[in-house]
Amino acid sequence: MASVSTLRRAPEKAVSGAYDRLVEIVDGQSHVTFIAQEGEHRVGFLLMLDDLPDEVTALPQAFIAYMAVEPEFRGRGAGRALLAAAEAEARRRRLPHLTLMVTEENEAARRLYERDGFQTERRLLCKAL
Repeated sequence: MASVSTLRRAPEKAVSGAYDRLVEIVDGQSHVTFIAQEGEHRVGFLLMLDDLPDEVTALPQAFIAYMAVEPEFRGRGAGRALLAAAEAEARRRRLPHLTLMVTEENEAARRLYERDGFQTERRLLCKAL
């Protein structure tokens, strides 16, 4: 089992399986998908919703709904390339913010996002019942 957080657990899924599930979920919503490939192998993807106003401020934003890189390809630039592509597309669409959510436990992802200029704006709290 892979940890989504210490409170919620989800089975480990391959990047390609997660990608297929997410495409079904966002069907009908305006979104952009970026794929990272090495040769013919899909090593990661980023799914960005581009018409989802911020739930608190109602300001327009681009929201990274999901980003994943296969474990054996992490640390090789795929994540940075996916974030750069999302940022370029958000700027092209003149969206003022690029946002995402990440679990507290995912330190490697948090470091990647912070190095890319993301800042913590708010926290989502969860209580196990």
